[in-house]
Amino acid sequence: MGAIVSCMSGRNGRSPSASPPPAAKRRSSVSSRRSGGGGAKAAEIDEQALAAAAALVLGQRGAGGAFDRSASVRYAAKRQQQGPPLPRSSSTRPRSLADPELQPQQLLAKDLNTKDLETNIIVLVHGGGFGAWCWYKTMSLLEDSGFKVNAIDLTGSGIHCSDTNKISSLSEYAEPLTSYLKGLGDAEKVILVAHDFGGACISHAMEMFPSKIAKAVFLCATMLTNGHSALDMFQQMDTNGMLQKAQEFVYSNGKDRPPTAINIDKASIRDLLFNQSPAKDVTLASVSIRPVPFAPIMEKLTLTEENYGSVRRFFIETTEDNAIPLSHQQSMCATNPPEKVLRLKGSDHAPFFSRPQALHKALVEIATLPPAKAS
Repeated sequence: MGAIVSCMSGRNGRSPSASPPPAAKRRSSVSSRRSGGGGAKAAEIDEQALAAAAALVLGQRGAGGAFDRSASVRYAAKRQQQGPPLPRSSSTRPRSLADPELQPQQLLAKDLNTKDLETNIIVLVHGGGFGAWCWYKTMSLLEDSGFKVNAIDLTGSGIHCSDTNKISSLSEYAEPLTSYLKGLGDAEKVILVAHDFGGACISHAMEMFPSKIAKAVFLCATMLTNGHSALDMFQQMDTNGMLQKAQEFVYSNGKDRPPTAINIDKASIRDLLFNQSPAKDVTLASVSIRPVPFAPIMEKLTLTEENYGSVRRFFIETTEDNAIPLSHQQSMCATNPPEKVLRLKGSDHAPFFSRPQALHKALVEIATLPPAKAS
């Protein structure tokens, strides 16, 4: 929905803070007439709903600050006057059997001061088809621990409005990331964290801006070598045909031309990507995942030892991964050894959903490693 709101509001030119359309006002007045004595309350509810919707749009467009999520606190007193509170969920199922919700201070030293680190800025780069939305748990945990966190929407992903089928190169796909890095100050450095195909994107960025990247973390991601493409890697993988069955190629230029994008079959995403993830996160993904541009997947990377090779690399394995099996993750690490390999036991291909606390702990461990000594 976020992508639709952002695109449509940009096209019609109406400011998110503009008055609601006449139809919305008519509905409000009709409800007031029908409800008799309760008309004032109905009108107030309508106004609150419209204000919340406007605030959400403002937050997504960056025009009015963060969305105010504290409305439930402000109106709690009114609900108490109106009657008993609404019943809470009667479900007794734990939120996550594999990774129960814990406060960050239960995992980390309470005296962690991120200002003393080489950098406290972490940039999260999503995988193919995903968007910045997939990092919501990771962002919250890292921010609670004192880090400055940015989640990037790559071109044609998340709420970025570009047409996926028209992306013709890896540099175009990764442009939001490289533009962000280009805008950093001369003395600023970041930690890049990439998932899945995002590994190719941060490799491209490492080659372009090695001095601005303190560490690069490949989270069950494509960690390629010079002259290879993500397509080369995927063709070598043995996923028991699961990946092939889930792929639906899009040919927007005609069947006689190469594919322009890849869709992931919604009926297959649970088994392929989210076999250990909570149902609510699978639902979020099923309505948020977008097609993956095909041209960047085919592009072979140019990586040099002077640039890409000068950045410290780390790899985080996921043991229950059906999309990039553990054996292939280990093969990538053997071919292109990182400085350190960490492992998330019980994680599927989406550790930010299935093992958020364990992922958080691994990222903090990497972030707190001291700077490498100059040779």
